[in-house]
Amino acid sequence: MTSPDDIDRAKEAVRRQVWDLLEREGAAPRGVHGHIPDFVGKEAAAIRLTDLKEWQQARVVKCNPDQAQLPVRVRALQEGKLLYMAVPRLTTPKPFYLLDPAVLTIPFEVAATSTGASEIAPTVGPDEMYPIDFVRHSGRGGGLHTTSSATARDP
Repeated sequence: MTSPDDIDRAKEAVRRQVWDLLEREGAAPRGVHGHIPDFVGKEAAAIRLTDLKEWQQARVVKCNPDQAQLPVRVRALQEGKLLYMAVPRLTTPKPFYLLDPAVLTIPFEVAATSTGASEIAPTVGPDEMYPIDFVRHSGRGGGLHTTSSATARDP
């Protein structure tokens, strides 16, 4: 029988292989080990995402705070979508920033960063959130996947 420790070691080995490959192939900047990496082509990926019917119909979007998803968050704000972004590592009692493009007083490109959101956006708990139409998540970390799955609704 496989133990939880064996599974954790296997997952970490796969992560190291993927991080090594990303760096070796130039798909991500050096130093990606240990976190969700930024990646080459993120802007093009964000544009492709907006072609999806589900994106176009969404009014409320939840997106994780990593650098690779910044163009998605900016695009959501530009399109007038209400945006929830997790507080990095979900470290506060109210673990989501609420970014409403109708009331933001700083450029979307700044507001959609972790630093900008922490200065301008209120935090909310899951019980205070509007129903989410579209969730964009990648990578690992801080429980984001579990939270995203628990708060998203079927469109």
